Amino acid sequence: MTTHHDPLARMRTDRTHTPADEDGGPPSGVPSGAPSAHRRSRRPGFGRLWRGRPEDPRWVRPAFLGLLLATAVLYLYNLSASGYANSFYSAAVQAGSQSWKAFFFGSLDAGNAITVDKPPAALWPMALAVRIFGLSSWSVLVPEVLMGVATVAVVYAAVRRRFGPAAGLIAGAVLALTPVAALMFRFNNPDALLALLMSVACYLVVRALEDGRTRWLVWAGAAIGLAFLAKTLQAFLILPALALVYGVCAPVRLGKRLGQLALATAAIVVSGGWWVAVVELWPASSRPYIGGSQHNSFLELTFGYNGLGRLNGEETGSVGGGGGPGGGSGGQWGETGWDRMFNSEIGGQISWLLPAALILLVAGLVATRRAGRTDTVRGSFLVWGGSLLMTAAVFSYMAGIFHQYYTVALAPYLAAVVGMGAATLWERRERIWASLALAAAVTASAAWGYVLLDRTPDYLPWLKVPVLAGGLVAALGLVFAGRLGRRTALAAAGLGL
Repeated sequence: MTTHHDPLARMRTDRTHTPADEDGGPPSGVPSGAPSAHRRSRRPGFGRLWRGRPEDPRWVRPAFLGLLLATAVLYLYNLSASGYANSFYSAAVQAGSQSWKAFFFGSLDAGNAITVDKPPAALWPMALAVRIFGLSSWSVLVPEVLMGVATVAVVYAAVRRRFGPAAGLIAGAVLALTPVAALMFRFNNPDALLALLMSVACYLVVRALEDGRTRWLVWAGAAIGLAFLAKTLQAFLILPALALVYGVCAPVRLGKRLGQLALATAAIVVSGGWWVAVVELWPASSRPYIGGSQHNSFLELTFGYNGLGRLNGEETGSVGGGGGPGGGSGGQWGETGWDRMFNSEIGGQISWLLPAALILLVAGLVATRRAGRTDTVRGSFLVWGGSLLMTAAVFSYMAGIFHQYYTVALAPYLAAVVGMGAATLWERRERIWASLALAAAVTASAAWGYVLLDRTPDYLPWLKVPVLAGGLVAALGLVFAGRLGRRTALAAAGLGL
């Protein structure tokens, strides 16, 4: 038996809370007219910010704020070391700070001769910062850092709703410390905004699965539409998973589910299509040339060079494609195949906890196999896990242009699955299958961490042995976590983390 003094035992204390709890109403079971501490806690001020929800343990809000602060410090440290980062996008940012027309179109120059090869949404926050604070490395890159901190907060909020604050903290920390995230939230490519909006979309779909309210799904569609204006069709990679999960698992009748999905689709079209419509209807003679297109058409750019061409390697103007299906021949962008996320070029960026995430995803689905159709715990695993698998599969087999940093899109999904899976199995650790799954996840992480560290023998060469040894000891302890004393079980869990 666990006690509520055990922070890990409280990983899923929010499983049964109602939507009213999250939106500021009184906690479940508290009469609306009672003069409770909850009512007093709604007073604005630092105390409310620091204390958080009155029903939470006192460590929860300080830990969450500490996570955000640590992420900000980590990403801001020596930020100017990258200079202006990607000079291609920095030129467009500078142009947008000087000309509102260049700002709107995403032009590479203030004279509006030609645009970048993406929509401009990712440039807008940086261009506004440069307008306000002047041109510098920090004014270009700080907005990206803030997007990274916001993404950590969104993933934390999504996971803690059904799995508890400790699970949310694990997920947020995993995201913040994923190497490719620590790079791309300090860089000015469109991927930072894309990752933030995709995380928001998943969060909103999970909210919609809780109560079946249309507004959550419509807002999720709006987030995906805005993500399209950051990096075109990559924003749609998770649409099949999200639509299928909601269509099957939402707590409303089938007809309403289909209607809600239609409204969400309309939200995607409106939020992402308004800019496309303006650009396509604007006389070509008075707007900049659409960079990356062959015939000055954004639609051509979207469905060609930035669309199907990325999948089949037939981008007009590309300098080379990837390997053939199944990881056959290597190309300019590396070999394709199921193991692409683990290879020597990409593995060190994203795959440290990918084996653990896959184990925990399967274990989470096994744990909820007998739950009802509308179970939100299983729905959460399907939303985040489905997004992870769908994106990883496309990245693994796309034969066109593929850069290592694209994998930052996987980081929020991976982090959420790790946090949710750890919480689910820890709660069930007295069952032998759950403790074995926890041990397997830690063992896989330790073994794969050893391999990745061994690939870079000049960087902290001493670290790989302690990682492997510590992981195996932690895994052994987790096998017996349900039968050990509280302190010993927590020690094993702490070592595993």
